[in-house]
Amino acid sequence: MVLYFKARPEVGDYTIFMGFDKFENEELIKYGFPEDVWFHVDKMSSAHVYVRLHKGQTFDNISEGLLEDCCQLVKANSIQGNKVNNIDVVYTPWSNLKKTATMDVGQVGFHNSKMVRTVKVEKRINEVINRLNKTKVERTPDLRAEREAVNAAERAERKLQLRDKKRREEMDRMEKERQAEVRSYKGLMVAEKMTSNKQIASESKSLQEMEDDFM
Repeated sequence: MVLYFKARPEVGDYTIFMGFDKFENEELIKYGFPEDVWFHVDKMSSAHVYVRLHKGQTFDNISEGLLEDCCQLVKANSIQGNKVNNIDVVYTPWSNLKKTATMDVGQVGFHNSKMVRTVKVEKRINEVINRLNKTKVERTPDLRAEREAVNAAERAERKLQLRDKKRREEMDRMEKERQAEVRSYKGLMVAEKMTSNKQIASESKSLQEMEDDFM
């Protein structure tokens, strides 16, 4: 089961979500999206909280309001972290999560520690937690199927873009050939290179003159 929450409206249309237990966390790690950003209480057990950013958005430009919603939610869903103040919450892009065969279920590391950000959370803000809980929806999604559907859509989009690129390149090639043909034709029609019928007649010997020369 995955729990879904809606972020505060003023920050935009964002969905925050987390696994109900470590097995769902494992699925979220495996079938995440490139737009997902992962949150966890540092050095403590906690839920794995994610927010799905918009296309083209980076995790470095998450608004303060959205960041607070994510951090409050992950703090509230940490048995130890929810009881103390001044905790650290770490977050990083889903693509930076590292999973090895020796790790326990739900355990994760990082490919690049420089891609991990830390936020100090002074205390639990009940107003934020209560607002988020009012939007909570529980679902049991097929995360693998969702990921495969997105992959298929992205492949189809790339295929369409490649076909359009080839079509534009072919049109450009044909236009260049046409322009070259036009330039070549214009070169043949230059006045200095042209000869009138009158010039031809004046420069050519008559049949009689040619016979006289022959004789």
